[in-house]
Amino acid sequence: MADLAGLQTDAEKIGRAMQQEIAAAKGEDDAARIALGLLAKSNWLGWALPADYGGLDTDGRVAGDKVSVQAMCAVRRGLARGCGMADLMFVEQGLGSYALALGGADDLAKELMGSYAAGTRIAAFAVTEEGAGSDLSGVSTRAVSTDRGYCLTGAKTYITNAGIADDYTLLARVSGEPGDRSGLAMFRVPATARGLEVKRFEVMAPHPIGELILNDVQVDQRDLIGEEGQGLDLALGVLGRFRTSVAAAAVGFGERALQESLNHLKTREQFGRPLSSFQGLRFDLAEMDTRLAAAGLLVSHAAECVDEEREATASVARAKLFATETAGWVCDRAVQHHGGLGVRRGTVVERLFREVRALRIYEGTSEIQKLIIAKHLLSQKTED
Repeated sequence: MADLAGLQTDAEKIGRAMQQEIAAAKGEDDAARIALGLLAKSNWLGWALPADYGGLDTDGRVAGDKVSVQAMCAVRRGLARGCGMADLMFVEQGLGSYALALGGADDLAKELMGSYAAGTRIAAFAVTEEGAGSDLSGVSTRAVSTDRGYCLTGAKTYITNAGIADDYTLLARVSGEPGDRSGLAMFRVPATARGLEVKRFEVMAPHPIGELILNDVQVDQRDLIGEEGQGLDLALGVLGRFRTSVAAAAVGFGERALQESLNHLKTREQFGRPLSSFQGLRFDLAEMDTRLAAAGLLVSHAAECVDEEREATASVARAKLFATETAGWVCDRAVQHHGGLGVRRGTVVERLFREVRALRIYEGTSEIQKLIIAKHLLSQKTED
């Protein structure tokens, strides 16, 4: 595989080029499909899929049935610098399909994964519910066994790619009550399934998102991913593999915001001299750079730990917490540096400010990451 720095640089180039093409899109669905098509055309989607299932070979960095977190982070960091929609569609193909590889559903995985790599099918990850976001054991969507397979009833919310996805990997309850961690299972739910309804809504940074309403949706036995009772482990396995990449994308958004600030402050004059000559603004730039550098190191360390299958829970939480909070602060400073231009719809820093905000919430809020870190610290033996 390409070296990680080179992969990141190339991803940024294609991201910037894609942003120009997406600018002419007719709405967010069209933008999403354009982004996915361009990623597939240049074979970038393969970095979000395991090599054994249509992904790109990582030259031994990870086993063939796994996604390299280091490679994925390099790609997301680069894409985020160039195009937020490209970053989103890249990761969702992996996030929405990885349970198929984890669950050992070889026939179904081999049937579908090639289409995900080619961009001819769109994947989505459907686990969140109104009462089950940070704690997935609270999932209440029901899956009842039938002669044919399973009948699903319930609702999911905040599902990226809702309405454009061809397949949803969905977490549902086969036994017990909400709070029971052992009664869950993962399913592939085709978008064409009778009784599946999509309700769309809008969020700050435009992308396809909405609710799934399951009204006695019938799926086949082969659509069960893994076994009954393995659902929570599969869902957490997916998140555990992909969460670090959220931090990587945050760093990418922050780095682009810093570059925009540098360009603006060096060319804009006030009181007869460039804004970059003012000490207070120079202090800002120095702190933006330092925080982003530190975030990048945390991301690299966490990704390496995951790929090498070392204990990574606290490392990933630190990276996700610090990188997303840092990126939010950096993008906010970049808006401030641009003054009125910073809040004008369509400017780069205004777009970055909106795109980076959700990263502190999804795949585990900042508060959840703090709880994980604290739990890790408190579990350590007390030193004399």
